Amino acid sequence: MKTRWAVLGSAGIARRRTIPEGIAKADNAELAAVFDVDASANAAVAAEFGARACASEDELLAADADVVYVATPAWLHHGQVLRAAAAGRHVFCEKPLGMTVAQGEAMVAACAKAGVKLGVGLMMRFHAQHRAALELVQSARLGVPVFARAQLSCWYPPIAGAWRQDPALGGGGSLMDLGGHCIDLLEMFFGPVAAVRCETARLVQAYDSEDTAVVLFDFACGAKGAVDCLFNVPDAASRNRLELYGSLGSILAEGTIGQGEAGRMEALLEAAPGDYAAAQVRAAAGGLEIAPPPVNTYRAEVEAFSRAVQENTPPPVPGEDGLWSQKVLAACYESARTGVKVVVR
Repeated sequence: MKTRWAVLGSAGIARRRTIPEGIAKADNAELAAVFDVDASANAAVAAEFGARACASEDELLAADADVVYVATPAWLHHGQVLRAAAAGRHVFCEKPLGMTVAQGEAMVAACAKAGVKLGVGLMMRFHAQHRAALELVQSARLGVPVFARAQLSCWYPPIAGAWRQDPALGGGGSLMDLGGHCIDLLEMFFGPVAAVRCETARLVQAYDSEDTAVVLFDFACGAKGAVDCLFNVPDAASRNRLELYGSLGSILAEGTIGQGEAGRMEALLEAAPGDYAAAQVRAAAGGLEIAPPPVNTYRAEVEAFSRAVQENTPPPVPGEDGLWSQKVLAACYESARTGVKVVVR
């Protein structure tokens, strides 16, 4: 049995990654229908993957499908999720979950009222190395969590019509687009964020959205954290680092944050706290390589949500998680505006 997926917004991330790597290759999913405002691109996707090319959103919502995948620009998510829920379809929505916390709350409520599942596209949770690192953290191999950092950058110059470069269409720039993934990932390891201090800037790119964002966190567990996400650094110049530190060691990675399947990760862990060493010698090698078999994150999230639909179990990344992400991001932007630390509520 395969879950049938209908895609709203077939020409963007759905065409580049989620359809070819996720839906088309999933063991328990298949592509049923697609719609995009770019009719020619939509027709090409439908032809390539053997799906029905719909001429309108209404036609897609009426198609024979179990799940509506909302892969459109952020400003469209709210209305489309509400309409998909009203049509009785389970919904898988790319992050962010709407443009505001209020929109996210309405989306969660609408799906609950309609009795349909709402999942959110935070695919980095499914990365095999991230899952392996999570096992180490949860088994207390890291000791007491102390500090976590996530970095994600890309070169994103002005592009005509690019909705991420207009806060009115994307909700924000590098923080909303890249930082949302990084913050969610750190919370997967260390638990929820309690308070944030954030600064944003437009340093290089000539558009209204921020191209620079730095966030400092207080985790509820007591640990501290940081995220830096940039739209103004060449792709080859950023290693997209993940760093997790605890009283028994660290887990350090490069290249696991992003859209790929694998990077470099090592754990430098001790069995117990040692005595103070005045020399503070740091070995150049000796870490434990963490290299489980790679997992395509898009296929993993599609299969996981499809399984939840088939087995009538909670989505692996439920709408409530997407709503929480919006609350954290809203607190970050409030801090950037006011210059003070903001408690997340």
